[in-house]
Parts: sequence; C-alpha cells; structure tokens
Amino acid sequence: MQAILDAIATGTLRAVPRVLVCNNSNARALERAAAAGVPALHLSAHTHPDAEALDQAMADALTSHGAGWVVCAGFMRKVGPRVLARFPNRVVNIHPALLPRHGGNGMYGLRVHQAVLAGGDAETGVTIHLVDGLYDHGRILAQAPVPVLSGDTPEVLQARVLETEHRLYPETLQRIASGEIDLGQP
Repeated sequence: MQAILDAIATGTLRAVPRVLVCNNSNARALERAAAAGVPALHLSAHTHPDAEALDQAMADALTSHGAGWVVCAGFMRKVGPRVLARFPNRVVNIHPALLPRHGGNGMYGLRVHQAVLAGGDAETGVTIHLVDGLYDHGRILAQAPVPVLSGDTPEVLQARVLETEHRLYPETLQRIASGEIDLGQP
C-alpha cells in the first residue's frame, strides 16, 4: 500500500485513494493511510462476526467513499460476493508468484516462497490479476519474473520479489487508470 501511496504522491500513479479497508486492526497500513489523509477503516471478523455482514459492510464502505475500483494490497481474506457484485471487473489483487503456479487457498507470504524453493523453480515473480471469487484465479493483468538464485532462503526471495511488487503494482494501476489495460465491462 505504501508503494501505491508513494506513486500517487509523486504523480507516477494518477489516482485518488478514497478509503482504506483493513482486516487487521494492528496493521501499519491504518496509520500510513491516515498520515496520507486517506480515511481508514478496520473491518474484520472482530467487527462483524457474520461473514455476510462483513462483506456487506465492506461493500457499503467502499461505495460510500466513492471507490471506483478496489485494489487489494495485503488484504489477507477472500473478497466476498457482495464486494465483487458491487465492483464487477474492478477488484485487483497482487500475488507474489507467477500464477497459476503457487496460488490458491493458503498460499500467501513466506508460504509462497517456501513452495517456490521446494518446487525447484528457476524463477518466480509477481502477478497482478482481477479477483473473481476464487483464490488467485482471475484474469492476469501483468506479470514480472524474478530469478530464483542459488542459496536463496524464503526470506531472501521474499525481499527480492517485494522489490518487484513495489514497482509493478503502481505501474499496472496506472496502466488501468489510463485505459491502457481494459478491465472489461462491469
């Protein structure tokens, strides 16, 4: 999220962040959004124990703040059907591997990089895709490879992939904002 806010601040990404919805009440993203003047909300199973109520609260919060599309950046839950229905072809996610490899339920953070190393992959990378209701499944919008080097640990590989994420996500979001990448009809 910080890389996106930085790209907006420098004019590299011409977009207006409307609201941050975070499912982790302790996430630094809440402070970072507030520091950037972006309204920040904590909505999670703690605030809404019923999954349908949480999904509805998220859809309502995004709509009431005037969001045109949804950018997932560190959101560690499956996006619900109400949000997807409210923002058809307008929910974008980033994944730290070259999908469809090493994606799916439970594949996040170090788990992805551990799987890459265990699989003996020569390269991994970053994928930006539309969210369609299945884990890491929607239409791929952009990918960038990252080599796997001899002696990589999951932590070292994660850091190298993160550098690519911080570059590729804002670039891809700008390509969406400018119309270069068409998300399709809502």
